[in-house]
Amino acid sequence: MKIFLAGSGWNRHCWENRDFFDFNRLESFVYIKGEEKNILKYNMFLLDSGAFTYMNKSGSNLNWDNYIVEYANFINKYNVKYFFELDIDSIVGIKEVGRLRNKLEKLTNKQCIPVWHKSRGLEYWKQMCKEYNFIAIGGIVTKEIKSSQYNIFFPLLKIAQQNNCKVHGLGFTNLKGLEKYKFYSVDSTSWLSGNRFGSVYWFDGKTMKKRNKEIGQRVKTNMTALNNFNEWVKFSKYAENNL
Repeated sequence: MKIFLAGSGWNRHCWENRDFFDFNRLESFVYIKGEEKNILKYNMFLLDSGAFTYMNKSGSNLNWDNYIVEYANFINKYNVKYFFELDIDSIVGIKEVGRLRNKLEKLTNKQCIPVWHKSRGLEYWKQMCKEYNFIAIGGIVTKEIKSSQYNIFFPLLKIAQQNNCKVHGLGFTNLKGLEKYKFYSVDSTSWLSGNRFGSVYWFDGKTMKKRNKEIGQRVKTNMTALNNFNEWVKFSKYAENNL
């Protein structure tokens, strides 16, 4: 299983490793600007559309067609191989998402990574698995799919496997779940919890362990973030060969 380190704290908190690219990275279109020259240096790079971030910043006056053109131009200019669709079903509806996806693929002459949500239903999943060789499951971070419902992954992944389709679990970092559910890849922002919550991670040779800071205890943010990054890289190397 491939684990992608995600999050926009890379330059701010891991500047000592700014020339280190031996890992898989996921980044948002909104935040990647300024690092374009590095995209092809990573082991594998996934580009998120950044649609929701853009929407939160820009308010309601959005022109998604213009956004798609800008997104596609970036993909073409920097030869991005793997990029997600704008899975804004809850905002514009699935029909409009499909239209925007088709436009994106025509502009880039590449298949994007479509993102399935529960609202799309099982038949839509089956169709995605037939039409694409790499798809994603969304709604995990937002609890659209609750932890008590994770067993839904078993039939979904089985259908994908029958169609030789790879599946990415967006934001899925449940450590026990990584062993249980055979995703092709997942992504995590957990390495950033050092500067967010003062948590310290370490790789024990098989999985990640975490220690939270004590009440009133202070941690060195950059040092903790750098440690967490390095430990998650170790875990990602292990996962790629063993999970």
